[in-house]
Amino acid sequence: MVEAALAEELPDAVIHLAGQTFVPEAFRDPVRTVQVNVLGTLNLLQALKRRGFSGTFLYVSSGDVYGQVGEADLPIVETQPPQPRNPYAVSKVSAELLCQQWSYVEPWRIIVARPFNHIGAGQGESFVVANMARQLVRVRQGLQVPRLEVGDIDVTRDFLDVEDVVAAYLLLLEEGRNGEIYNVCSGQERKVRDLIAEMARLAGVEVEIVQDPARLRRAEQRRVVGSSDKLQKETGWKPGISITETLQRMLSDWETRERQ
Repeated sequence: MVEAALAEELPDAVIHLAGQTFVPEAFRDPVRTVQVNVLGTLNLLQALKRRGFSGTFLYVSSGDVYGQVGEADLPIVETQPPQPRNPYAVSKVSAELLCQQWSYVEPWRIIVARPFNHIGAGQGESFVVANMARQLVRVRQGLQVPRLEVGDIDVTRDFLDVEDVVAAYLLLLEEGRNGEIYNVCSGQERKVRDLIAEMARLAGVEVEIVQDPARLRRAEQRRVVGSSDKLQKETGWKPGISITETLQRMLSDWETRERQ
């Protein structure tokens, strides 16, 4: 498939987003996760080389590679050593190293982005904020009793609207330095419970929150917040969409999907 696509037209730049991204699935099938995320990246790099690619290659990794980071080391900067705590994060670190190795030997500009938790309209319900948005919409529509089934919602995360994430990727294609790693994050630490409360307010519903053991994850980092200072300094990027606007967009999106 990759070869066929490249045979039609050789791009000037590539943003490599393909991969197995769901952490619970990585625990269930680590072999496939490594095959898709590491060998898939290698296949793409080799296919581009065979076609004579000489442009910019942006590999989209994940802030999950940092793993367990002590509170004294927050916010997380790019020099923090990766300590992956699940097969998905292991696969992303491995692919990062592969891309960096290629950046030393190929006449391309190869850049690594580490996005933290990004959210927005269109996100699948396997992700926590999207799942909560869907449940709240169903409550408002009378399709669900006013009760939310949740995992551990007292963790904090660094959430960023997907449109701001994409804007960062495009700027990295223009301004990012070869072989460098850049955090893509808001720099704001937010508790998942607070986001649910804000969405419930926006949806105009009151709900009971019930913890579902099946939704709890292993190797859970309690607090996460990143620094995007390097990205901002080198590209001029800044987040532009407020968390309230993002949550409202997600509710509106699920309203439409549930009606359909």
